Amino acid sequence: MHTYLIGGGWDERGAEAVYGPFLEAAGQRAGRQGAGAVAVVGCLLVDEGDGAGQFARYEAVLRKVADCAPVPLLVPLGERFDIDALARVDALLVCGGLTPAYQDALAKTLDRLPGVLAERGIPYAGFSAGAAVAARRAVVGGWLAGGVPVCPEDTGEDLDEIEVREGLGLVPFGVDVHAAQWGTLPRLIAAVADGRVSHGVAIDENTLLTVDGRTARVSGLGRVHAVRPGTDGGTGTRTGGGTGTRTGGGTGGDVLVRSYAAGESFAAG
Repeated sequence: MHTYLIGGGWDERGAEAVYGPFLEAAGQRAGRQGAGAVAVVGCLLVDEGDGAGQFARYEAVLRKVADCAPVPLLVPLGERFDIDALARVDALLVCGGLTPAYQDALAKTLDRLPGVLAERGIPYAGFSAGAAVAARRAVVGGWLAGGVPVCPEDTGEDLDEIEVREGLGLVPFGVDVHAAQWGTLPRLIAAVADGRVSHGVAIDENTLLTVDGRTARVSGLGRVHAVRPGTDGGTGTRTGGGTGTRTGGGTGGDVLVRSYAAGESFAAG
């Protein structure tokens, strides 16, 4: 199964590239249930009081890209997601918002949800917070590394020090989002440099990273920035013309950052 990671953003020019592959997979899953079936896309939202309005925004863009039937899966702030809600969906989109709140909402299903998705053939897409919590070790926020600012304070997700929590483990690397727009790449660099995340990707807005297990492929309007520890030589495995640079992590060893544009791919492991 593929996992679809979206770095946030609402630019209509990128909607087809960002949501199209996920919705195609959803349609294929629906087709296996019966000829002519329209894919039911569950949109998991942590509801801070405006859940219905937020859902309407996702519903509009999903329907614009493909013939589908989005449904809201609203989780009130502070409550937990009921995995039984997946019984009626062909695909799951975990939406954006306060990333620690999403990790908290999914906390009781972290060990079960990946298995349920795989068993039922339900594709997963994560938008912003939903992309971050897809990781095995999820970077949920923070703007300080050992008291030193590494990204803007207003990107901290109501946290001060960088915080890494258990995630779903759908992808083997850490994920940060809104990379170019919010300046969050240094946060991921710090998390990799101090060893709390083995390696990771920072995804620009309006950009999709499709992970098929071994390979990660970029599409959309922006870039994906892969961060690996410099101690292993930082070479990794890649295809395409990704550009790279070595930088000091500030809180640990050196890291190697490579940026990949649409159409390029690299090893996910």
